[in-house]
Parts: sequence; structure tokens; C-alpha cells
Amino acid sequence: MKRIGIVLKVRKEKIEEYKKAHEKVWPEMKEALSRTGWHNYSLFLRDDGLLFGYFETPVDFATALKGMEKESINEKWQAAMAPYFEALGGRRADESMLELEEVFHID
Repeated sequence: MKRIGIVLKVRKEKIEEYKKAHEKVWPEMKEALSRTGWHNYSLFLRDDGLLFGYFETPVDFATALKGMEKESINEKWQAAMAPYFEALGGRRADESMLELEEVFHID
């Protein structure tokens, strides 16, 4: 399993709304993530809007993203989430995720 860390930036004025939106992630979205290799997926949010995501996958990050691109629910979810993020430049949030380099893992 590969461990993937990603970052995005949530608009400060949308933080509480963003958190509420994740209290009930659509079951179809959860199923699609699982089906395409996004396991142990967690999101962490700092009070200034910095969002850190972590997941484990048997494939690389690009392949995991491509898997989700094929899922029709992903387009709907990305459209619903777009207003929450800063600096997407017309791209979807999943296209704007910045992958972080893993520098340490304790086994």
C-alpha cells in the first residue's frame, strides 16, 4: 500500500459549511472511493482553511485519481465541493490536489 498525503485550501468563510458537508458524504461517493483504491481516507482541517488529506492505495496517486475520474458520482461531488476551495483556477478540487512527499513513516 502506498500512503498519499495531499493539501488544498478551503475558503475561510466556508470552513463550517465544508465541515457540515462532510458529516454526510454521499454513500455512492464513499463506494466509488473504496472501489477505486482510496482506503483509510481522512481529511484534517486547520482553522485557516489548510486541508490535509491522507489515504492508502495499492496504486500511485495519478492512477487513483484516474480511477475516480471514471466514476459519474465524482463529477457531481466535485461540482458540489468547488465553492468551498480557494485558487482552483477553473479546475476541480481533485485536479488541484497537491501531493506531498512522504519523508518518514514509522513501522
